[in-house]
Amino acid sequence: MSGSLAKVEEQSAALRRPLALRDLVLTQLLYVVGSSWVGVAARLGESQSAFWLLAILLFYLPQAAVVIYLSRRLPLEGGLYQWTKVGFGEFWGFLTAWNLWVYTLVLLAATSLAVSSTLAYAIGPRATALAGTERFQLIVGVALIAMMVVVSVFGLRVGKWVHNFGGLAQLVAFTALIIAPVVAAARGVHVAYRPLATGVPHVSLFSANVLGKLGMGALSGFEWVAIMAGESRDPGRSISRSVLVATPIIALMFILGTSATYSLVQGNAIDLVAPIPQSLRLAYGSSGILGVVAPLLVMMLFVRAVANANLLFTGNTRLPMVAGWDGLLPSWFTTLHPRWRTPVNSIAFVAAITFAILVFGVTGVGLQEAFQMLDTASGVFYALTYLAMFALPVLAASRLGGRAPRGLVIAAISGFLMTLLYIALSVVPIVGVVSRWAFAARIVFTIGIANLIGAGLYMVAARRRAARLAPSSADAA
Repeated sequence: MSGSLAKVEEQSAALRRPLALRDLVLTQLLYVVGSSWVGVAARLGESQSAFWLLAILLFYLPQAAVVIYLSRRLPLEGGLYQWTKVGFGEFWGFLTAWNLWVYTLVLLAATSLAVSSTLAYAIGPRATALAGTERFQLIVGVALIAMMVVVSVFGLRVGKWVHNFGGLAQLVAFTALIIAPVVAAARGVHVAYRPLATGVPHVSLFSANVLGKLGMGALSGFEWVAIMAGESRDPGRSISRSVLVATPIIALMFILGTSATYSLVQGNAIDLVAPIPQSLRLAYGSSGILGVVAPLLVMMLFVRAVANANLLFTGNTRLPMVAGWDGLLPSWFTTLHPRWRTPVNSIAFVAAITFAILVFGVTGVGLQEAFQMLDTASGVFYALTYLAMFALPVLAASRLGGRAPRGLVIAAISGFLMTLLYIALSVVPIVGVVSRWAFAARIVFTIGIANLIGAGLYMVAARRRAARLAPSSADAA
């Protein structure tokens, strides 16, 4: 295995390293703070703060601890793929990378729906109905994919500025959201704003579902920047520091942002696809000076959504490349642009698959159901990779450089159990759908078939690699 790691380090040396600590912190804010989660949490009412605190304690902090532990021991391009490969073996490493790759493809399709919805809010009330049409969703999706391809080919020297601007735009939009109830009250709109109110949690299947989503769904993502460790300066140190800096900021953004959303919109009236644009429109109105501010703030969210999609796309193009380094995918995926040193073939392949999934996701269902189905399926793929990540300090610490501290083991077990909760309840939709059984069946079928395909691809690739190496081994003997 040490020879394999040496090869990865050698291949990583061919990549440029434009990412500094500042870039990684803004990337964490961009990626972890998803705009739709404040709407999901707001449906819990005044108990949302208690559920956020539970999710932070049981999942968010354990995740941060495990990512810091793993990134310091194995600061390699490919991140979670490399960690799992070293800890559990190549097959599980490949399957983890496969689930992470498919997760991102499906999430990119879901993100394009959020982008189209946010753009419609930014244009104005007359355009809001556009977000529900298949034609508008596809047009925005194609334009988004084209933009991501161009930026990804130029590499992170350009891409990091897109991501940084998206992270700053997210901070501005959330600040505007947090003060939105005050602005609404000044305009004469009745609001009941209690930002740190902690109601008694109501235990039910719905609240347990949302708790899992607030943990694994909303608060996950710290490991994503580790995929680009080979393109980061001093990754073993800078990635862990970026997690420490971003952790408290993200927690406050989620809790205060949810309180603001709940004070403006309640219950089923909350738009789960674009709750922040909806809240900003209600608070800032559509006339006067504030009427001009509102669409500018919503445009900030549009910029964030586009930047986040580009971050997802960029990271996802690296996974086929590092699998190609290991001989598990054709070397075609490892081809780098002669000037920009980016995996151009992998970029083209990921773009084509993303478009196909987008078309599948938006055809024949409503916007809310399409978003919920794509978002849920992507979440389960992602959760499967987190099961592997949380299991590493517990079951494979000796292969990662030594015994893990007892506190870290306890934290990893907590994160593992929260991830299991998310998976177990993920097929229960929290919006009205045409058929709950059909919704659940599509999710289960998609996850099962995808993993069978992934296992089959690994077996075929491993056999072909063994066949290629067999003659050279015989000659050496």
